Amino acid sequence: MGTRARLLVTGHHGFVGQALQHWLPQSQWAAQYQLVLPTGRPDVRDAHAMSQLVQHTSPDAVLHLAAQSFVPAAFADPANTLQVNLGGTLNLLQALDKHGFKGRFLFVSSADVYGAVPEHELPVDETRLPMPRNPYAVSKAAAELLCRQWHFAHGLDACIARPFNHTGAGQDPRFVLSGFAQRIAQMSSGKTKREFVTGNLDVTRDFTDVRDVLDAYFFLLEDGVSGETYNVCSGHERRIRDLLDTMLRMAGVTAEVRTDSALLRPNEQTRMQGSYGKLYQHTGWKPQCSLEDTLATLINWWRDKEAKS
Repeated sequence: MGTRARLLVTGHHGFVGQALQHWLPQSQWAAQYQLVLPTGRPDVRDAHAMSQLVQHTSPDAVLHLAAQSFVPAAFADPANTLQVNLGGTLNLLQALDKHGFKGRFLFVSSADVYGAVPEHELPVDETRLPMPRNPYAVSKAAAELLCRQWHFAHGLDACIARPFNHTGAGQDPRFVLSGFAQRIAQMSSGKTKREFVTGNLDVTRDFTDVRDVLDAYFFLLEDGVSGETYNVCSGHERRIRDLLDTMLRMAGVTAEVRTDSALLRPNEQTRMQGSYGKLYQHTGWKPQCSLEDTLATLINWWRDKEAKS
């Protein structure tokens, strides 16, 4: 067996970073990559910490996951979101440049950069210009441009991933499907009343299993075209109400579902669907996990967690 590439992962304590550590050893990429994880929780806002991180790890490739990714938190504190997502990316890029990094850099952005998309223009592909509508999306769009500038001006071998909604075991319950799964697990164990109070359940979103998202990132590390941007998505739109109904049925739980007008978001995107055609064309990636498997994994993870609490 040849030497495995040293993959530095930022944000390894987050949802996707934690999922990566469980998924990689059983994946098709286990023989090609070894994870190089920071010790502790280095702050991407600290330029010196980023320089030390790169110097000590000597990576062959970088997967930049670290981000403030919760949109309500971005509205509450836009300055911090920009400092983490844009300033932190700059600190990392400068550190890589300082220490002579020559490998592939994969920046994980977000499909949120697309902003409002008219229904007749779905599914969204990468030719659509970003029009971000919240501080989180602004920070990601700006960091994308920074990475592209680094590619053109410094010769950095960089690719950009724009994941759409993704979910799986270990996701923060502030995110919709994980929140549903936690509540269902609590209902199953009798910890809470069988009632959901929600916002608009009739919007659609494009959900992908986090395991498929991780697989896409490794396809991009291997075969993505330098300087290019790629959607990572399922290619299907799913109505949130239908997903909740499916999860309740799978769990054998009945519950009252009612809408609270205070939870409705003004100017919310009512439908969203992406296209992964470019990613498939350039790398051969396509999603493998069924929706039912994704939802079952999420519910079972929360049941185990609730049983231990």
